[in-house]
Amino acid sequence: MKVFVISMDNEAQCVIDNLQDASETREFGRRVVRGSLNGEPTAVYISGIGKANAAATTQMAIQAGADTVINLGVAGGLDPAIKVADIYEVDSAVQYDFDLSAVNGTMVGTLDERDTPYIPLATVGKFPSMLIATGDRFNDSDEDNDLLLNVLVCQLRDMECAAVAQICEAAGVRCVAFKCVTDVRGQGAMTGQYVDNLKGCLAKLKAEVPGLFAAV
Repeated sequence: MKVFVISMDNEAQCVIDNLQDASETREFGRRVVRGSLNGEPTAVYISGIGKANAAATTQMAIQAGADTVINLGVAGGLDPAIKVADIYEVDSAVQYDFDLSAVNGTMVGTLDERDTPYIPLATVGKFPSMLIATGDRFNDSDEDNDLLLNVLVCQLRDMECAAVAQICEAAGVRCVAFKCVTDVRGQGAMTGQYVDNLKGCLAKLKAEVPGLFAAV
């Protein structure tokens, strides 16, 4: 079964508004909405923001029978060539705030059980694919931007995707992610861009959901 793991209620609504025969429950403190999309059964697990929330909720979805996990939502753009409201697939994800380099000399973002920081995701070719950096902070610091752009060479940034991918990889479950860009580095204050562009990005995602689900 294809299952969505999504961080925020407003992002999840993009999928929920497309569901037929939707019903809602609470499981381990999290909102879960089940129904059908394009005639197929699916569920939407709303995790809350951040990596711990995303990882725990992904494990819940897998234990409930997910064989494909879809992480859908908004993200920031790091490459100035990216445009607000563009949608991208994620081909690899890295947890940029995970760092064991002082202990074992590995590159920033390399989980202890892996030999590379980049966790692969499946892509379907519906949109251009990019590498995303995931961390538990929302900021626009020069230090972070230098790490993300010049060391990890990421084009997108969010707070959940790599954690979802990590749990899926460990469980052998297919993971795909689609991100709509609300803000782009160098085009004004990140928070202001996010607030101004969020509604339009959510509307675009909502319109794309049936096609994305079919492609996955």
